[in-house]
This record gives sequence, structure tokens and C-alpha cells, in this order.
Amino acid sequence: MGRYGHSVDEVEVRRSPCARRWRLEVPWGEPARLTAPRSMSQVEVNQVLHDKRAWIEEQRRGQVPRLGLERLAVSESAARVGARELVSALAEEEAGSLGVAYRRIRIGGQRTLWGSCSPGGTLSFNWRLVLAPAEVLDYVVVHEVCHLRVPNHSRRFWGLVEWRRPHWREQRAWLREHGPELLAFRASE
Repeated sequence: MGRYGHSVDEVEVRRSPCARRWRLEVPWGEPARLTAPRSMSQVEVNQVLHDKRAWIEEQRRGQVPRLGLERLAVSESAARVGARELVSALAEEEAGSLGVAYRRIRIGGQRTLWGSCSPGGTLSFNWRLVLAPAEVLDYVVVHEVCHLRVPNHSRRFWGLVEWRRPHWREQRAWLREHGPELLAFRASE
């Protein structure tokens, strides 16, 4: 792992034996990250970073805090407890309405996911959802409970979500716009 310094930004370079081509990402609040195949030369890495400098800076400019999370003094453990209470109540109600059952609920600190539904019926949710608007948390819970009935993202699945929450697109749009900022939130402990 190396670092490539820029006056505006640092870029973490990761060499991967699995990567077939390079991938550049700019996570919220973290150094930009270039994942490169091991076969890629340092000259090629430097060229990519030089060519993509403006793009990296543009991505950073778009990462302006808008949720006010920096003012929150919340512990992760308290947020997890709150998330578990809200998610459990919503999941129980929604599962009952759909006539499905889940095995258990797991609250985690996933870095990229809001929720998931395992084949064994475990519903997993990101504790940071408790910091999102209530209707967003509700949408994610309903989305995962619907997977207990339809385990894929087929037209049938989205029809079920639409039936349960007709305005789900607004919540998904909120997550797409604000999700990276929310995922970057680090609670106090």
C-alpha cells in the first residue's frame, strides 16, 4: 500500500492480485483510493493519478456536509440500541402484514450496505439508519422484509415494495444523495 501526495488530496494506492484493471474511488471524508492490478507499473499509476486529478478534486467539492451530523454527540452503542428498537418494531409489523417470518435481526456497521436479507432469514441493518429520516429507515426495513417473500430484485419484488410503500423511490433517492455522508459518520464512544 502506498500514498500519492497531492496538494489538495492524498491518494491511497492499493495493489491487488485480483484486480484486472484499475479502479479509482473517492470515499466521503477519506483519502481517494486507487486499486491497481499488481502488474500495473508505477509509471502507469502516476499517469492515472495525474490524469484523474481534476476528477478527484471535483468529487471532493461535491462532498459538502449537508446533514449536520458533525453536531451530533451520539455514541455508536446508543445508536445501535435505538436502531434495533426501531428496526425490530417495523420488521415485526411488516413481516406480519406480508405473512412472512424472519429468523433474527442483526444491527451492524457495514461500510457500504444499508440492509440485507440472508437466505436463512437474518435481516441485517446498518446502525447509521437511525440517523436518517424515519421514512428512509422505514423504506430500508420494508425493502429487506420484502426479500423474505421475493429474494431478488425482479419486477415482482419492486411491485411488492411499491404496494407496501408507494413512495419508496423518494427514500432511495435520499439514500443515493446523502448515503455517502451518512456512511462516513463516526460516532463518539
